[in-house]
Formats: sequence, structure tokens, C-alpha cells
Amino acid sequence: MTRTQTPPRTHRIALLFNANKVYDREIITGIGNYLLSTRVAWDLFLEEDFRCRLEGIERFDGDGIIADFDDPAVCEALSDCALPVVAVGSSYEDASQYPPGLPYIATDNPKLVSLAFTHLIGAGLQRFAFYSLPEAPENRWAQQRELAFTHLLNAEGLDVEINRGLPTSAPGWNKASEQLAAWLKDLPKPVGIIAVTDARARHLLQACLMAGIAVPEEVAIIGIDNDPLTRTLTRIPLSSVIQGTEEMGRTAAHLLHQMLHGARFPGRRILVPPVGINVLESTKHQPLSSPYVMRARHFIRQYACQGIRTEQVADYVGVSRSSLEEYFRRELQCTVHQEILRHKLDAAKTMLAKRDASSAEVAIRCGFTSLQYMYAVFRRELGCTPREYQERAKSSAAPG
Repeated sequence: MTRTQTPPRTHRIALLFNANKVYDREIITGIGNYLLSTRVAWDLFLEEDFRCRLEGIERFDGDGIIADFDDPAVCEALSDCALPVVAVGSSYEDASQYPPGLPYIATDNPKLVSLAFTHLIGAGLQRFAFYSLPEAPENRWAQQRELAFTHLLNAEGLDVEINRGLPTSAPGWNKASEQLAAWLKDLPKPVGIIAVTDARARHLLQACLMAGIAVPEEVAIIGIDNDPLTRTLTRIPLSSVIQGTEEMGRTAAHLLHQMLHGARFPGRRILVPPVGINVLESTKHQPLSSPYVMRARHFIRQYACQGIRTEQVADYVGVSRSSLEEYFRRELQCTVHQEILRHKLDAAKTMLAKRDASSAEVAIRCGFTSLQYMYAVFRRELGCTPREYQERAKSSAAPG
């Protein structure tokens, strides 16, 4: 007689995160990956924005909670919760800032900022600034990144320049952008700026475009989050530090899984380092002596895929085509047309590698005058057709 195996108990778990934020979404993804890899049976309670349902959460009729403790309201709501709770959030220089008695999974702020700072130094920059958020209880994590930046620059004997800007809202957006543009104009250049998030990095980039400041020749910008949405909203692709958010989610789920079976980790803190940097155009700083070439490349980065020609670039810069061509030959050893074409080719390669786009669609979106012309450029520059390039990119990205 065969014995039937009792199925594992299903636990009811609340995830208190704001699914509208990329940081929270990736932590949730890490939790989900842990469940898939271990086949743990959890029923998940998850709102798009938990703050809408935070009242009464301490009476949640479930088995455990994983929560974003960067929000002070969460700390207060769960301070007397009888259920097993795993906290997730910012690291803190002052240990008293952590919630007492709870296991805590933290993003390592000093390492995030250090990685961005080291990248900017490697790009040849010697002046640095930090664009943060206004001081507020819900922005404690941002102030921790400011502290990390201050410690790094003090250790190097460099001036510390921090701008917290204004809160961004629809009515105050123009004022915030104008104030930011004025700050950027006053900064000694070239300068590398670390933004506390990708959203703030995008704000910086927009202010640079509004003020006519060349990115990255005059201002190199790096954010934190590696948010794919932000990349689609900017004319110049933004470099960004990739947080270890999925690992944070997996670790939090692993701890809670153990706690549901009797383990306890009071006051345990685990700092998760960043994964790396997604290096894109906004920090590919190349010192140039000609302001005309800087302005020209700034214009090309934004509009190469819109089919611009050399004459339009020269008009933007305010010099004759022949003069601009001479400046390009001296500084970059190429023509203006070749620089435009390089940006189109890079954009086409990125599109082909990341999605199943047709060659015709890529040609249109990247500003090639015809599909045949794009084929000719790929064969001349890369020795393959666009489709062959796409297949190579897929095979190299496939797990071994």
C-alpha cells in the first residue's frame, strides 16, 4: 500500500512594496525567483502601492511579511507586529537607524556611490558633484548616499558639491528645471555628477539639454537603478549603477522561509553590494579642446537617428560646414557624417540585440535612408548583414 505524501503547507505572505518603483519591482522579482527555484508554496498579498492599504496591516491574517522599511510609515505600522517580518531597505551609517529586532536586507549605499565615483574617475574626470533629493524622513536613504559621497571626496581632498534640488511635481517642474540648469551652468567643467536615482539623472540630463550643456563632454551623468523606463525617455542614453535588488529579494525570501519554520534572526543585517554599471553615452567622457566639436557631438547624440545631415549640425554649432569638418578631422580623425553614421550603427546594433525587430523597422527607427543602405553599412563596418548580427547577438546571450 503506497503512502500519499502530504503537500507542503501554503503560507500567506504580504509583500509591502511600491510596484510602481523599479527598485521595489526588482526586489519583488527576486522574491519570485526564490519561490520558483525552491517551489515554496506561498500565497502573496501584493498591492501595486501598499501605502493605499497600510492601515490595519498589523492585523494581517497571514503568516509573514517582507516590507520596504525605507518608508517611515511602514516602520511605525509594523513596530508591534507579531508575525515574522523581514525588513528591506537602505543601509545606514548610524546603526540606530535600523529597526530593532528585525532581520534587515540592505542595499550597500557606500558601495553604490563608490562604484559610480570610481567610474567617473576612470573616465578622466577630476571634478565631481552629487544631485540628491530634498531632506525628508522618506528620503533618509538619499541622505545616506550623500554621506557616502561626502566621505569619498573628503578622503581624496576634493571639494564636496551637493544639490538636493526641489521636489518634482507638475506645477513646480519648470521652476525646478530652471534652478537645476542655473546650478549646472555655475559648476566648473568638465564635471562628473552622480544622481541619487535614475529619475534624478534624467532630470539632470533634461536640464543640460535645456541649457545647451554638452553631455558628457562638459557634464558626465551617472544614475543609480538601471531603470529601463528611464532609458526609453532620454535622448542621450544614461549610464547607471545596477543595484543588487534581485539578490536582496532572494535573500529576504530565504530568511522568511526559514523563519516560517522556527528560525529567528533578530537584528541580523545583510548588506548586498551593487552588481555593476551599465555604461552608456552619458559618461563616455572624451576630453576635447574644440567647443565646436563638443556642441556638434551633443547635437548628434540627440538627433542622429532622426536623419540629420552635416549641414544641420553645422547650423546648430554656428560655423561653416568646411570649418566644422576641419575641427572634426583634428579632434576625432573622422568626418561629421562618419560620426552621425557611428551613432546610427550603434543604435541599430542595440535594437537588433535586444528584441525581435525586423531589419526594416530598425532601418526606419535608426534614421537610415533605406534598408539597402543599412545593409551596406553593416557589411562594410561589421562584415555581416543586420540579420546575421542579430542571430550572433542572440546566440551569445543564450545560456551556455
